[in-house]
Amino acid sequence: MQINDIILLPDIVDKLDWKHNVNPDEVVDVLFGQSLFRKVQKGHIPGEDVYSGMGQTRAGRYVVVFFVYKKTREALILSARDMNRKERRQYERK
Repeated sequence: MQINDIILLPDIVDKLDWKHNVNPDEVVDVLFGQSLFRKVQKGHIPGEDVYSGMGQTRAGRYVVVFFVYKKTREALILSARDMNRKERRQYERK
């Protein structure tokens, strides 16, 4: 999967901060690093589905990012949080 740009809306940035303690730089680290991507669900717009990207930040934190993969190869961020045990095992097996 090739992501050319990330779309982070102000409301989402606020949510990531107060609810999940994830900052935008960590989202960038995950999506442009050695990530494991998988389709989570079909999107409401044909060709724009919801995906997760699992990866490690530069600081070593394991984070999963949920986003809509747009036809323009942009990632519209929906949420991001620390990986749970199952996700981390899955990521480490890649």
